Amino acid sequence: MPLRNLLPILLLASSLAGTPPAETPPAPPDPLPPLAIPPEPAVVPGYTALDPTTGLHMTGTPKRIDIARYRLKVTGKVVHPLSLSYDELRRMPRLTTKEAINCRGYFEDYANWAGCSLISLLDRAVPGPTAAHLKLISADGYDTSVTLQEARSGYAFLAYEWQGKALPYLHGYPVRASFPGLPGYKWVKWLVEIRVE
Repeated sequence: MPLRNLLPILLLASSLAGTPPAETPPAPPDPLPPLAIPPEPAVVPGYTALDPTTGLHMTGTPKRIDIARYRLKVTGKVVHPLSLSYDELRRMPRLTTKEAINCRGYFEDYANWAGCSLISLLDRAVPGPTAAHLKLISADGYDTSVTLQEARSGYAFLAYEWQGKALPYLHGYPVRASFPGLPGYKWVKWLVEIRVE
């Protein structure tokens, strides 16, 4: 049969088969409660001095981070390197606690903290079989390490809230590490990278 005679049959068969349903676009993520960008204080207290606006003691060199461009990177010995925005971190499983930051010989600060579970973050990145430590790197150049076992304790998280508000500028905004039970120098402020080693 000539091709021109087959064409009406093919068109009829196509119309009888129906049009495949259009793909449904993914639903937008649930809106997050707003967290106001914290103000930059006029005066920065000296090292280990009390910040009168929060009742927390000061350590580190404050860094102003553009929240629209902020990304927390998870690199090193991982199957899936990550680069997560502030809101992506806020949508991950959440932990809250009232814990002390203990800098032995200097101060002990208590506050309510909230943030994303470090176990959930590591489960997304999938540390390799030889991974043993995490190096936590701050925007101010400071870094420290914790063991993978400490990071997977179930209590460790990345804090983005203090007392129900965004972290204060002087105390790590937008994200700081929180390791209840470990010394305060492990609670890295202005966290920008977690390197799995």
